[in-house]
Amino acid sequence: MHIDQTKTRFTDKQLVASIKHLSPPRFPLLLRLVFSGQMEIDKAITECDDRRLKTKYSNAIYVIQRTLALYSIEEVAFSFNGGKDSTVLLHLLRAGYFLHKGEKSCSNGDVKDFPIRTIYFESPSAFPEINSFTYDTATTYGLQLDIIRSDFKSGLEALLNAKPIKAIFLGVRMGDPTAVGQEQFSPSSLGWPPFMRVNPILDWSYRDVWAFLLTCKVPYCSLYDQGYTSIGSIYDTVPNALLCINNSSGSKEVFRPAYLLSDGRLERAGRVKKLPSSVSGHNPAVINGLDNMDLHNSSLLTASAIAVGDEILFGTVEDQIGPSLCRKLHSFGWLVSQTAVVRNDIDSVAEEVERRQSTDDMVFIYGGVGPLHSDVTTAGVAKAFGVRLAPDEEFEEYLRHLIGDQCTGDRNEMALLPEGITELLHHEKLIVPLIKCKNVIILTATNALELDEEWNCLIELMRSDDVLLMMQSFVSKHLTTNLTDVEIARPLSKLCLEFPDLYIGCHRKSRKEPLILYFKGKDQDRIESAVEALNKKFCPGAFVEINSS
Repeated sequence: MHIDQTKTRFTDKQLVASIKHLSPPRFPLLLRLVFSGQMEIDKAITECDDRRLKTKYSNAIYVIQRTLALYSIEEVAFSFNGGKDSTVLLHLLRAGYFLHKGEKSCSNGDVKDFPIRTIYFESPSAFPEINSFTYDTATTYGLQLDIIRSDFKSGLEALLNAKPIKAIFLGVRMGDPTAVGQEQFSPSSLGWPPFMRVNPILDWSYRDVWAFLLTCKVPYCSLYDQGYTSIGSIYDTVPNALLCINNSSGSKEVFRPAYLLSDGRLERAGRVKKLPSSVSGHNPAVINGLDNMDLHNSSLLTASAIAVGDEILFGTVEDQIGPSLCRKLHSFGWLVSQTAVVRNDIDSVAEEVERRQSTDDMVFIYGGVGPLHSDVTTAGVAKAFGVRLAPDEEFEEYLRHLIGDQCTGDRNEMALLPEGITELLHHEKLIVPLIKCKNVIILTATNALELDEEWNCLIELMRSDDVLLMMQSFVSKHLTTNLTDVEIARPLSKLCLEFPDLYIGCHRKSRKEPLILYFKGKDQDRIESAVEALNKKFCPGAFVEINSS
């Protein structure tokens, strides 16, 4: 067993040499700088508009400050592995320690005021990029590294025998295999050296992790920009096939960054068991019976639906279009990642469109289209893309034929469309063409029947352009059970980890009726395997198949 105690110092204001390729491409270069001083993390979160992230951040900081109040600085440490979760934890600790000490005592912002000991398990099977990022991070932020090069358990025992460590911060989140049974403060497991496990981000989701990293603009390991969503060892990790970009040239596969994964439940879809190399040297990757090619073939195109209307938020009008649109997209094999209702406010529309168009393949927005003061959809879309509204002569001509003398003035304000990004979709059955702004479709339907008409026209128009592709259809199976939620909760959570490519959910028609479970995916055999695996966890007859209707 060998522990290498490395203590390096570096001013926090200096740039990380590799940050240019680590930062997401949508941030300007001048904004890709490492924040100077721990206070910048707190400031970035405080000034952001993400209420969920603010709540998660506040709760995590509370756990950190509570820990620092219970233990002396010599009695705490944190485990860093170079991954996204521990990177989030690092910066939460920097902010938490700053706030704990108080602004006056840390006003110089120097990272030498961050003395929390850092434990790093250096494994021969780790990715080189992980090791490089870890040591670069240690240099940049002045981390006191205790490097363990033996197996983790014996190395940790030796470290705790040598140092007065009583509590260790961990970047464990719900859904991680090691998170079962843990709380924010959990004593170490039986057979391990005694210490308190502190989990500030236990309730954080995949989305929360990336929201924090991108909001704070801190560097992270470059593998995440290459399609890796959950990083283990070089023997059990590949890029997530759900992020693969179709490459018509047939050359090396290209992957989108990890933060563009729309469904965080599929975070571990890149964790695999690699079989022995074949004669050709190819390493097929298998994850619980699902190979990487299967994941690629069943990859999803995602869409979101945005309703604009105060009347929906007030409860005055019921949204008919959203549920119908979700069913139509689902029938095409598309995954609806989110539906949202926003106010008749340009900024509200712009913020939601900007958020969704950057992560989904298509965005459908409806409501707020017309000449009234509350019709702000086109203006919101324009603002989302950073363009102005400009007169569109072709669209204005359609409107003049439609409303005739009611079109007053030199210009009809309804004919003002987002400049430079608008495409009019013409169909003989449509009175006026549909409006397409890059990957955003503006629907004019006001009810389900009108949506049917627009949808049929849209399908004809966009199929010819290969925009709205018909994907492999979803298949499903529904079961019912009289088991209680408590009885089924943990086995069902484990099943979701075993079958990350399936959507496994449950609901009740009422509290008095039996629980209904559904399995949804694009491979019937996978669904059957998941149902079989679930049945094996319980007594025979615990589940009964029912009709999906």
